[in-house]
Amino acid sequence: MFGEQRADDENGPAGTGGPEAAEGGRTESTAERRAYAGGVPSPTLRRRLLLWGLPALGAAVLLPAATAATALRLSYAGDLPAGAHTRGRDAVWLGHAWVDGRKGAEDLARLGRRIEGTGVRDLYVHTGPLEHDGTLDASRAPRTPWLLGAVRKKLPGVRVQAWLGDVLVYDEAGERAGKGLRLANPASRRAVVASARQVMRAGFDGVHFDLEQMHSGNEDFLRLLDRLGPVVSGAGGVLSVAAHQIDPLPEAHRVLGAVSGRGKYWSQGYFGEVARRVDQIAMMSYDTWMQTESHYGGLVAHLTELALEATPRGTDLLMGLPFFHTDNLAHRASAETVPAAVRGIRLGLGRGDVRRRRFGTAAYVDFAADEADWTAYRRSWCEVAGRKPP
Repeated sequence: MFGEQRADDENGPAGTGGPEAAEGGRTESTAERRAYAGGVPSPTLRRRLLLWGLPALGAAVLLPAATAATALRLSYAGDLPAGAHTRGRDAVWLGHAWVDGRKGAEDLARLGRRIEGTGVRDLYVHTGPLEHDGTLDASRAPRTPWLLGAVRKKLPGVRVQAWLGDVLVYDEAGERAGKGLRLANPASRRAVVASARQVMRAGFDGVHFDLEQMHSGNEDFLRLLDRLGPVVSGAGGVLSVAAHQIDPLPEAHRVLGAVSGRGKYWSQGYFGEVARRVDQIAMMSYDTWMQTESHYGGLVAHLTELALEATPRGTDLLMGLPFFHTDNLAHRASAETVPAAVRGIRLGLGRGDVRRRRFGTAAYVDFAADEADWTAYRRSWCEVAGRKPP
């Protein structure tokens, strides 16, 4: 998920650590860290331990490939529940071209036709990146007033959130080299809060943060969210975050961190800690290393169940859809398809909480999507809810 590069038809290379868009030679990204919140394991966690054939404390045991493949295929099997469809709370990540002058009225009209009759309510528009000190250079988004005015006029009811992010560093050497944002620095956190105020004053409907790599359990991120919540809500806005996948196996974030030093996963407990502090959390349920549609869709079904269990009912939970087609170690385009993702999401929603109203999907990303992606999203997630284009 981290460190790869995606081809990008209009925004330059973007890292695969989640929704990212390049600006000035840098990429921007997501968030991650913390351990499962003690006590008796949840029903889904208990099923995980049985499903994957691991003892309760066997997080570091490598799973035989055949067992994992069978478990994922079983997760992808079953009838789709009738109530698992759009609730009109979906989102799309949009590239920087919408605020720097490369997109115009014709592009917005085309986007309007694509989302008409669907469940899209939020647009995460890449407005950053944040500087490494947490500040935001508004001159990089000169067309913001046009976009906000045009969306309100042409797409009533659709919200525009400012997508902000940066790469994170955790050590002193990284800070001195100036290669990332250091959340452990209180001054940096204050600057990020000031940047949120800045975009809310500019007229955005909310702020969407994507900071990477955020290790599971990062208390500085929770402190930041505690500060951001009142600022954004006080301005009448929505606070949302892009989130890492929950451990597909118990303690996977610890194992991966110990082996690679990188943070691909969050514990289920940490995912819940973050979700309780925001209005909306969007899991980047792609870049999974899966090699077939059934394995990918089965994993998405599993992740959807885990996320439903961890997310408070008062927070919108969105599951990511892969609207891109790059092939690399983390992402196989023939496996991570929109139909497989939607089927997995519907199965997980049916098993986890089919009555959950604050639930949706988030498509990454507009500049890499093709018409087949939009068609699959519409037919498999929206039209089954009775939504048809006017």
